[in-house]
Amino acid sequence: MTRRRGEQPLSQRQLRVGEQMRHLLAGYLLRNEIHDPRLEGVSVTVTEVRVSRDLRNATVYANELGAELSAPVQAALRAAAPKLAGRLAREMHLKYAPRLSFTADRSFAEAQKIERLLRESLAALPTAPEDEGPHGTS
Repeated sequence: MTRRRGEQPLSQRQLRVGEQMRHLLAGYLLRNEIHDPRLEGVSVTVTEVRVSRDLRNATVYANELGAELSAPVQAALRAAAPKLAGRLAREMHLKYAPRLSFTADRSFAEAQKIERLLRESLAALPTAPEDEGPHGTS
């Protein structure tokens, strides 16, 4: 959980509440407790939840198994957000139900892109002959 320039670091409370929300949301999705046909047979992973300082807003980063969120899945999650927020508030004993906004987590795609670039750059490096010793002598 990194912060942007000029923002205050996340408090321990924000981190704890975000992690608990992530755990509960992942459980709801795993047990198919969101009854929406657009989510039938789709495996959604909640990777992170970032909570505002006042705990009234939460950004939920999620992915479909092996891909970014498709438009129908994102729409289904957006439609279920108010009910999920109310349920989270009750189960976590929060004063206010957080406003949930679901967004695709692009960190995995970025990591794959960086790894591909590193592999390509390593493959482009000239290789030393194998018969030379460690200091260039045989």
